[in-house]
Amino acid sequence: MSDLPDLQAASGTVHWIGAGLSTGSGLAALCDSADRVRLWHRTEERAARALAGLGLTGEAEPRAFTLPSLDDELAPGDVVVSMLPASEHAGLLAVCVRRRAHFACSSYVSPAVLDEVPAAARAGLVVLTEAGLDPGIDHLFAHSLIGRARAAIGDGTPATYHLTSYCGGVPAVPNDFRYRFSWAPAGVLNALRSPARYMEDGADTTAERPWEATRPHDVDGESFEAYPNRDSLPFIEQYDLPPAWTPHTFVRGTLRLAGWQRAWTSVFEELKRGDDARIAALAQELAAAHPTTEADRDRVVLAVTLRVDAGAGRTWSGSYLLDQVGDAEESAMARCVSRPLALGVRHILNGSLPPGLNRAAGTPTRSQEWLDELAADGVDFSLRLGQ
Repeated sequence: MSDLPDLQAASGTVHWIGAGLSTGSGLAALCDSADRVRLWHRTEERAARALAGLGLTGEAEPRAFTLPSLDDELAPGDVVVSMLPASEHAGLLAVCVRRRAHFACSSYVSPAVLDEVPAAARAGLVVLTEAGLDPGIDHLFAHSLIGRARAAIGDGTPATYHLTSYCGGVPAVPNDFRYRFSWAPAGVLNALRSPARYMEDGADTTAERPWEATRPHDVDGESFEAYPNRDSLPFIEQYDLPPAWTPHTFVRGTLRLAGWQRAWTSVFEELKRGDDARIAALAQELAAAHPTTEADRDRVVLAVTLRVDAGAGRTWSGSYLLDQVGDAEESAMARCVSRPLALGVRHILNGSLPPGLNRAAGTPTRSQEWLDELAADGVDFSLRLGQ
């Protein structure tokens, strides 16, 4: 007899919470595949305006969001998609568990969300996380590359590997500042204040100031700058790399236009001083000076590369590249975050994800399936082997 709980059957109703900068054509895709979609925003009027802007008037129901209001409308098997800040996810998930609803988001798993997962799993509920762009598509690329390398090299063969995963949202037309603010400016600056941990030259390395670890990085013949962020090392286990393989380089980080580090010199000086009030004010000043306007087009670049060296001339290498530019219909960021998230929700709706915690697609086979589906959904990327 299996110890796994029975999966709560999906009802066909999706509640999409929030309509910020990352809400794009993924919502439209769900309107085509779900039985019913409700868009929750700060007010019903703002939700209706967001639907009109996406060309979805009449395709989804506008709602004014509060936790009690959502609680009142949730039914067993509904799917809640959170586009709210990560700090709000645990509260939403707690409501989902109480109402026996599934949960999906594009953010990293927080400790608070992890605390709710056991109860969700016992209730047969899917908790889908890290299913956007970064994290999300980057995981799919990494799992696919690692699966191909394992097939070529062998799990038990001693080897060293170099894995880099860099993602950046940049202006499609470069400016002198080498950046335009398309999301919370304080979040951009505060992310740079958090230490980054990664593997470099075979050593566990920490950059207290991530921008000081910025390096030139070539992507398909174009020069960028890249720096590490967050803690990369837990992803060695998450990506299921063979124990016989030793990491020489393992870093997940951020991609910026060439010249970014120089252009941001004065910003870094302020970050070094660590004056919270001044940094908060600076974030607003910079956002006002370098905003993303209606006339601007954003660009998303995600480059994941793996090389495995097994000695005696045995080397395997491969890389994925996603390079998209926004258009009049939606930004590249909204497209690349919302479409994989919507794909994951469709898998909840069709019952193909198991109860408990899911991070995008966690195996090479499932990752390849998701990548094939994303390509069919219009998310273009390329795979190169042996380079």
